[in-house]
Order: sequence, then C-alpha cells, then structure tokens
Amino acid sequence: MSAIDLSAVPPEFLRALSALRQAQCRNELKLEEIPAPSRLAPFAVALGAEVTAQPGPRPLHGPVVTELQTAEPQELATGRFILLYDPEGSPVWDGTFRIVTYIRAELDADMGNDTMLGSVAWDWLVEALENHGAPYRNAGGTATRILSESYGTLSGRQDSIDIELRASWTPASADIRSHLEAWSDMVCTYAGLPPLPDGVTALPNRRRN
Repeated sequence: MSAIDLSAVPPEFLRALSALRQAQCRNELKLEEIPAPSRLAPFAVALGAEVTAQPGPRPLHGPVVTELQTAEPQELATGRFILLYDPEGSPVWDGTFRIVTYIRAELDADMGNDTMLGSVAWDWLVEALENHGAPYRNAGGTATRILSESYGTLSGRQDSIDIELRASWTPASADIRSHLEAWSDMVCTYAGLPPLPDGVTALPNRRRN
C-alpha cells in the first residue's frame, strides 16, 4: 500500500490494510494498488488485478478453452477490488466497511449467449466467499454481457462477448484477508486458470482464438 499519514487513520482501517497485505494470491495474478475513489467513503483503498497469457501454447482450464496460442502476452481477465471504510457506519452497508468489486473477461461468442451465464457468474462469487470462509452480508451485484461487433476496416474481426461482474458486500469484520483471496481466485477462474475448488461452479468456455 502507498505511504499515508497513519496518525490520521482509524485503527480499524489500519487492521483491514494489514489483513490485505497478508493475503495469499496466486502468482499468475498481477495485483497492484491503484487510485481509490474519494467520494464513496472517508477512507478507501483500491487494488487492480490482471491475468495474462504468456506467448506460446499453454493448457488452460475452467472457463477458458484447452489451448491458447499467442505471439504476445494476452489479457485474459481484469478486475478491481475496492475497500471502503466509514467510521460512522452506513445504514445502506449495514456496517462500517464495504467491498466493491469488478471483474471482466472475454468469452467465446457461442458461450456468451448462454442465458444462464449471469446466474453462474453470481453463484461463483457466493461460493468463492463461502469456500474461503469470508463472512459477509448485504451482497448485491449485476452480471452484464457486452456484445462487440466490428464494421468497416475492422469487419474482419471476430465478434466477441465480454462478461462483466460488478458486486459489493459488507464484510463481517476488519479481517479482509479472506475476502481478497476469494476475489483474486475469482479473477483467476475468469481467466481460465486451474484448479477450481471443490463445489465451485465453472463458467462456460471463454473465447476461441
């Protein structure tokens, strides 16, 4: 995390920042601090995540196809994890903390048309939090499919469908470590990285190149 004036930060938020630093995330996930929104809460920290495929053939599993061949590193999934803290609490949050997240990944066009896709994406969030023992309440979110069609000089590009999951929930305490670990595993699963924990529902196959 970036340097801040610790004397001005409430101890509970400092405990949350410490818990985030202790999170064990997969090596394939590039996680770094990014500017946090300043209008949503008096205190906030934000992390950006990215999973890319390295050049050459590589077996992938889960929501990705079995093999991906690229000349350059290719972005498989991206995300944002934002932790908000208001010492006064919020009746909307039902607590002093709120986690706001975002994940985006490109899908194969056929699989992206699956009417159950949004439901699966949401179920995966719930199961990931439960599997990591991350207690929460007041969860809500949206799963959106975005169709990209190309025309004119770009008409040779294949149509694609992206899945976006925007979600937020209230953690039960300042121990945020398990929440970040659950979310980071979600980003990796969207990117198609194995393995999936027992009981977790896999998303349909991602794009084909």
